[in-house]
Amino acid sequence: MSVESLALSFQFTVKRCSIGEVRTKNPIWVHPNSLNLQRGPSRTKHLSIKSSSRDGVGDKDGVIIVDHGSRRRESNLMLNQFVAMFREKTGYLIVEPAHMELAEPSIKDAFGSCVQQGANRVIVSPFFLFPGRHWYQDIPSLTAEAAKEHPGVPYIVTAPLGLHEQLVDVVNDRIKHCLSHAVGDADECVVCAGTDRCRLYG
Repeated sequence: MSVESLALSFQFTVKRCSIGEVRTKNPIWVHPNSLNLQRGPSRTKHLSIKSSSRDGVGDKDGVIIVDHGSRRRESNLMLNQFVAMFREKTGYLIVEPAHMELAEPSIKDAFGSCVQQGANRVIVSPFFLFPGRHWYQDIPSLTAEAAKEHPGVPYIVTAPLGLHEQLVDVVNDRIKHCLSHAVGDADECVVCAGTDRCRLYG
């Protein structure tokens, strides 16, 4: 299976789960006016809503796919390409890219764009492999700040990619392609194109 054919699905969690544990029933949405980032996630109040599909993305949902952001323009453009693939594959109507830092659009910009397009709730999906400070702290803080300008629009920050078994196929596909290129049997992939880095050394 190629990277391009990978369809990533959101898994909404009621609370942060241990590795391998997934809870998908009755997702709880954060109301922007109920957040107190100083008090920690265990004391955060939540608001459950029914205006959109509870167990999936509805027509009035905005999806933001956020990566770290880079000073390298090509890296930032790659997120745009992924978002376009994601939108086409899923059929979701409102999908926006965002960078946590170093590049535009920001989470604030993407949140506003979603609302402008008619979103009445926002799903922020970190395009990160594993949980860390950015997932625990930075992205929730930036999203909460963005939500202040749109009172009444609840949002959720989903889990990062984590130990999703389809990532095994992605990594295996990438390894096979790079080895094929290194021995002259395949062109460079879009990630390595023009860099001449995907080759055997020594």
